[in-house]
Amino acid sequence: MNISATFINIFRSKTRSLLTMAGIAVGVFSVVLVSTVGTVGTQQVSATLVTMGVDTLLVQAADNSVSVKLTDDDVSTVRRVDGVDDVMPLMASMTEAKMIGRRLDCYVWGVDKSADRLISLEAKYGRLINNSDSAAGLKVCVIDEQFAQKSYGRSNIVGKKLSLFLGGRYHEFEIIGVAESGLSSLQGMLSNIMPGFMYIPIETMQQLCGRTTYDKLAVKLTDMDTDIPVVEAVKTALNQTNGTTDAYIVNNLLSQKGQLEDILGIVTTALSLVAGISLAVSGISVMTTMLMSVSEQTREIGIKKSIGATSAVICVEFLSESVLLTMLGSIAGISAGLLLSWLGCLIAGLPFSVNVTFIIAAAVASGAVGALFGAYPAYKAASMNPVEALRM
Repeated sequence: MNISATFINIFRSKTRSLLTMAGIAVGVFSVVLVSTVGTVGTQQVSATLVTMGVDTLLVQAADNSVSVKLTDDDVSTVRRVDGVDDVMPLMASMTEAKMIGRRLDCYVWGVDKSADRLISLEAKYGRLINNSDSAAGLKVCVIDEQFAQKSYGRSNIVGKKLSLFLGGRYHEFEIIGVAESGLSSLQGMLSNIMPGFMYIPIETMQQLCGRTTYDKLAVKLTDMDTDIPVVEAVKTALNQTNGTTDAYIVNNLLSQKGQLEDILGIVTTALSLVAGISLAVSGISVMTTMLMSVSEQTREIGIKKSIGATSAVICVEFLSESVLLTMLGSIAGISAGLLLSWLGCLIAGLPFSVNVTFIIAAAVASGAVGALFGAYPAYKAASMNPVEALRM
């Protein structure tokens, strides 16, 4: 097969060939763009969920066990289970804060010094909650950056005061830190929907709410791959200690993250297949182009056959022209899709990632389209009678 001759045939009618390649390029471009956006989005969601603390177990009382409460003894019990690295008791409450005459909805978390280990919580200004704050029951808090921006219009408001509604009345708290958390990216996008997050010493929250128990226990494992036996061990230990049966629920948030990633993967695949429909439709233009090419080269086909070219050689020549036409369009589409995706990630400040499987599939599919829709024109050219072809 003469590659140079194939290129010459393709660009014999430049406009027609370029338009055909453009149709292929658009289809491949759509697949690459959708798959890349889906891949980057899935990775960002996964990373955000991990920084929110979903690589942990979450222990709570079962819905039918209203009399069961989580206590300090339960924290100690869970901490002694083999495979448990750390345990943090949690309290949470949706409430309201008043700052400089403004009322802002906020979600208050009662945490201890382990908060930055179980969730991605980093002090941008000031500091985080420590053991001294908890032991003394101090009315101090750490707020997220979005909360600070909403109230004062700037990030660093360490040392400012706010009034927090807990236990039926307002209490004055001092802001000791402004933190970035795993939710920061989501809050930035959904600032008008998501409330601000605030972290206070869990002992302080217990005192103000008049409680000695906890809402949940966040459990960090030594190895998340051994989560199933540890989940059962935690349930068994708690039930044995408290003389109960099936009174506790232990959720593996990491497995739920995996399910969400699977769903996002299915959605990405489905959208890529929909985008690929345009690739199949462009096959019609490939067939039209190749039929016109056969028509224009009728005399050449007759000459080639008259000097000994077989039908198989003629067929391969036109089939290769069709496949090459679609592959050139595919290369253009892949390049454009990757470039636009990379620019989008650069502008958004996201890490660029590519799903190589989808790109290879798009390239293979475009070649298949060329072979499939070029088969009939190639057959038509190969089956020509040389005598009749020379008369054209």
